[in-house]
Amino acid sequence: MSTPTFPTYASFAELLQAVDAGEGGREILNPATGQRVGFADTDTVADLNAAVETARAAFESFSTTTHEQRCAMLMAAADAVDANAEPLAELLSREQGKPLNGPNARFEVGACSAWLRATASFELEPEVVVDDGQTYSTLTYRPLGVVGAIGPWNWPMMITVWQIAPALRMGNTVVVKPSEYTPLSVKALVHVINSALPEGVLTYVSGDREIGAALSEHEDVDKIMFTGSTATGQKIIEASAPTYKRLTLELGGNDAGIVLDDVDPAAIAEGLFWGAFINTGQTCAALKRLYVPDSIYDEVVDALAEFAKNVPMGEGLDENNVLGPLQNKAQYDIVADLVEKAKAAGARVVLGGEPDQEQKGFFYPTTLVADIDPDNALVVEEQFGPALPIVRYSTIDEAVEMANSLDVGLGSSVWSSNRERALQVAERLKAGTTWINNHGAVDPRIPFGGAGHSGYGVEFGVDGLKGLGQPHVISG
Repeated sequence: MSTPTFPTYASFAELLQAVDAGEGGREILNPATGQRVGFADTDTVADLNAAVETARAAFESFSTTTHEQRCAMLMAAADAVDANAEPLAELLSREQGKPLNGPNARFEVGACSAWLRATASFELEPEVVVDDGQTYSTLTYRPLGVVGAIGPWNWPMMITVWQIAPALRMGNTVVVKPSEYTPLSVKALVHVINSALPEGVLTYVSGDREIGAALSEHEDVDKIMFTGSTATGQKIIEASAPTYKRLTLELGGNDAGIVLDDVDPAAIAEGLFWGAFINTGQTCAALKRLYVPDSIYDEVVDALAEFAKNVPMGEGLDENNVLGPLQNKAQYDIVADLVEKAKAAGARVVLGGEPDQEQKGFFYPTTLVADIDPDNALVVEEQFGPALPIVRYSTIDEAVEMANSLDVGLGSSVWSSNRERALQVAERLKAGTTWINNHGAVDPRIPFGGAGHSGYGVEFGVDGLKGLGQPHVISG
């Protein structure tokens, strides 16, 4: 195969020019400033049908390529992302709102290339299931066909790569449909990655829920990968059922963290903070409710507040900031409403809780809420923003019961200086992943998926690859 060439853009403006739909498109505004970022495509269901038709046609030849060839394409795509990392990060910062620095825009673009490379590195050899002298059975995985990738607005580039990298690696073609809030950054990412792929293998459509619904029910789409709310996930399940689509769903979470009484509060404060407030709390697998024992409750609250008050929040292109705005007004309103309900119920606001009404953009201050009832709305409803409720407990049994009390279970964490104690508690938690002394540290090598209403199917690693293939057993 010839070595692919890819475009490089010297600036955000050059990259935007390549993907901007022009004044006939839908205006996209920066959530930190209200200023125009650019114009997004306004695709129709007819455009979606054309994209699926293109992907179906491209599948015929792409599905015959080898794993080695497809891995080389993913590595070339990673090179293309790296070569355009800074303009991609600036576009992401302007559109999504997250700062360039910290675990934010530059971090996310870097994760895109890292995930592409990691996905190319996994070995998936034919598996001998039985070989007893009489029966010889092997298991391999064939491409499924066309995969629909429906992504969210919180980590729009990174999660898109989580979806498309394993799909392409397994020989599928992909139609990407981003959130209507962050279409430009995903279109730019697809534009860059496409320089390493055959024509038609990866296509893009932009639009609202009508486009997402049409993709979910399309008879020529063989699988849907979706990251987003539980409510939308349920609609995708219903829409996809008549065509027997395979699904991988990473849905809402309201992750619990349990602190044990043997920790050093000052030592875990930074980890707790970033577990909860990474991407300004707009992360499905963020720490969203924290359970702390009575014996060290005040010390943990004080240590967390001491760290949190010094973390700068502001406009994303300012190199000093590491927290940004909520991405959209609807999410801002949810966070503000939940904090007000907590205050009205008598909970103690330790930090934040009073947004600056004069500030431009959807900025909600870093907020810690203590002495809150475990049944308060801020605890039992997913806030998806920079407000963390901290709940007291007396016994481990009580903490585990509260942590397991909701119908979601994406992630969870246990914080302890004694690994064996932490593991004992971790084994009792209902979640797809439980982290020890950190929260939300995903790894491309380690399977990741939800329990309960947080979805089903896993991503990442060899198990994630298998979810994008049709198992084929040959036995004789």
